This record gives sequence, C-alpha cells and structure tokens, in this order.
Amino acid sequence: MSLQVISRDGEPEYAVIPWAQYQALLQAAGAVQSVAEPESDEVPALSRLSALREAKGLDVDALARAVGISPHYLKMIEGGEREPDAAIQRALAWNLGVEGWESDS
Repeated sequence: MSLQVISRDGEPEYAVIPWAQYQALLQAAGAVQSVAEPESDEVPALSRLSALREAKGLDVDALARAVGISPHYLKMIEGGEREPDAAIQRALAWNLGVEGWESDS
C-alpha cells in the first residue's frame, strides 16, 4: 500500500493513500456504498481569493503576514496581476482553510 504521512509539530496528522486503495479499504470495512470522487469545481478558484479572505475576516495585511509575503504582492495576486508559485498557493490555502487549491490557469 502506497501511504504518505503528513506530520505537524512532529506528530502524524494525516494519512494520504491513492483513491483506489481508499475504495478497497472501504469495501473491506463493509462500507457498501462507495464514495464519489471529489469534483474539481468544489475547490474555490484562485480568482476568488479576495472573497475568501474577506469571508474569513482577514484584511490584506494579516493574510499577507501569515503567508509570508508583502501586502502589495497579495493585492497583485488578488487582482490577477501575478500568479503565485505553488508554495504561496499552499500557504494561502492553509490560512484560508481551502483544500486542494490550484490556480485557474
């Protein structure tokens, strides 16, 4: 079984397995109904960054500080002028509580 363990502060927090193996585990556990694969449109688009930030009650300065970028750069990302790299996307997703976030492009 291919397994990835994600830790935080030295303690295991998540276990990630391939979808097919997850389905097999559900069947082995007696779960009759298989879970549908996640739909890609369930993930908010990067273009909604400003709305997501506001919904969390964060101002530009607070989110930028949490992510480790300048407020000006965050405004450029929100405005579509800049495309954040994968590390910044992960940090934004983490701070906004969004899973599986990928850019619109």
